[in-house]
Amino acid sequence: MIRAVICDDETAAQRIISYFIESEGLPIQITGTASNGAEALSLIEREKPDLAFLDIQMPTLDGFEIIGKLKDSNTKVIVVTVYNTFSYAQRALRLGVCDIIAKPIDMEQLRQAIIRAVGWNFTPNDMLNTALFYIYQHYTDTIAIADLSGAACCTNSHIAHLFKKYLDMTAVEYINKIRIDKAAQLLRAGSSIKEAAFAVGYKNLNNFYKYFKLYMGKTPALY
Repeated sequence: MIRAVICDDETAAQRIISYFIESEGLPIQITGTASNGAEALSLIEREKPDLAFLDIQMPTLDGFEIIGKLKDSNTKVIVVTVYNTFSYAQRALRLGVCDIIAKPIDMEQLRQAIIRAVGWNFTPNDMLNTALFYIYQHYTDTIAIADLSGAACCTNSHIAHLFKKYLDMTAVEYINKIRIDKAAQLLRAGSSIKEAAFAVGYKNLNNFYKYFKLYMGKTPALY
């Protein structure tokens, strides 16, 4: 379960984000809310959440000041702001936020921001979401279909059916896609091909090259 906090001085914005997460059945637990900057900083430092929805304009401390104090934090930040200007976006991205969404909050924009922040997709099916979260946590390990069905408390055939129905791919294809996406991030950050392959769970470089070209359209060296 992904742990998240909502920091916004507008109660309506807090309710909209909470409602969306609950209504979509997302594997996200809201562990706290804050309505001013000082409360927000204290909440994030105390809860150490995986994800924070953070308004820029709040009393006592603004969102930029809070982000600046979270340099050593593993919390991923989605900025929520009515001031959706280029200068705001540029400053937020320089500070390392994952995404920026504008008020009034659009549900599809919120969905895409969460997907980008957590690094994996989610569906309207709770069982499949549980399996996807298991993959997100264990993609560097060997994952069998029985591991996914066990995590989701269903049969192997049912979890396989859910992957085809909602994602139009097999579980194995999805696992390899996640691994290759993560490997591409490592390559962009300066890792060697061998380091990236081993870091995401490939023990055989030939398999890594095969799947990398399949999903990225080019070899790791050209990428």
